[in-house]
Amino acid sequence: MRPVKFTRGFIKTAPGSVLVEFGETRLICTVSAVESVPQFLEPAKSGWLTAEYAMLPASTHTRKSRERDRVDSRSLEIQRLIGRSLRAAVDMTAFTAMTLYVDCDVISADGGTRTAGVTGGWVAMCDALKWLKREERLIRCPLRDQIAAVSVGVVGGKPTVDLDYKLDSAADFDLNLILNSSKEIVEIQGTGEKNSVDFARLNELIGLGSKAIDELFFAQLSSLGVDSLQSLKESLF
Repeated sequence: MRPVKFTRGFIKTAPGSVLVEFGETRLICTVSAVESVPQFLEPAKSGWLTAEYAMLPASTHTRKSRERDRVDSRSLEIQRLIGRSLRAAVDMTAFTAMTLYVDCDVISADGGTRTAGVTGGWVAMCDALKWLKREERLIRCPLRDQIAAVSVGVVGGKPTVDLDYKLDSAADFDLNLILNSSKEIVEIQGTGEKNSVDFARLNELIGLGSKAIDELFFAQLSSLGVDSLQSLKESLF
């Protein structure tokens, strides 16, 4: 694993925010609360959580144009992934008539931005849930699970974890793995970039990613000042 760091309260105006760093990959994850829900929900019965993702112009070696008129397909795919992953961690009937927007803005991209967005977004979301508690907006504890994500791949014939840009570019096969604290798969994305893999190698990659996610779980909880998920849940209600 590259060095992982969470700097909470990075944006003072947001209910939840964190600067998440996976080596040279850095994202600002903020969570804002908006007093509305999608039309398919009844405001009196449920809240909602969604995500948006963007790369800032100087986040890569060549300037990336801002997505002013429409979100490009890659950003849309990633923000949907982040939203799905974090919704798996929260009981949205525990607060009502409110949408939590998780905004993940990449300020430095060196591979693994989507996995850093999921992992850092969860920490920022937990701070936003604490804000909901202080605002007396919670019906019960909203936190169901811990969620973290990591990339794994086959590089030069060897299983590798937490791929930076150089490793990702050279990978024969790469995989994004999102797990909950019960070590159940929330989502998995795998692609044979240059070569396919058999089931034995796939299981090896998942096992490698699972061990790395254990480290991320510990780092998340440590950044929040708790020693267990249960302690965090108890602090929320």
